[in-house]
Amino acid sequence: MIVRKLRLQKSWSQEKLAELTGLSTRTIQRIERGHKPSLESLKLLSDVFDVDVATLQQGEVMDDSKVLHTDEESAIAYVRDIKGFYTHLIKYAIVVTGLLIFNLIKSPETMWVYWVIFGWGIGIVAHALNVFEVFHFFSPEWEKKQIEKRLGKKL
Repeated sequence: MIVRKLRLQKSWSQEKLAELTGLSTRTIQRIERGHKPSLESLKLLSDVFDVDVATLQQGEVMDDSKVLHTDEESAIAYVRDIKGFYTHLIKYAIVVTGLLIFNLIKSPETMWVYWVIFGWGIGIVAHALNVFEVFHFFSPEWEKKQIEKRLGKKL
């Protein structure tokens, strides 16, 4: 995860980091997902980011200027959620279109594809409501109150 933070801090893509280190993009992706990198990979990454290997192995940067703050991390998570929603929506559109064409060709008298459209559509709507936070049933404030309640003290 530290590699991802450092990469984003420098506004580099995974491809750019792969080019700078000589590692493959797939290797960069694996490391960012939490797979343990080899010592050689760590050395290459430490050279590019100008940190020691021990820092990368610990998973945290000691220098405050190199740490992404909570707001930035939450923005990254939000953008990742939005990307996931749009990916879900595109898959829905492609699969439903294919099934609709298949249904019209093979059995136009029975439109079973409507059940797929309706069922998966409910999932899409639920995903959108969650990502875009239309309803705030379980907002961060609610979470904080529940934690305070369980701990019996103010945070």
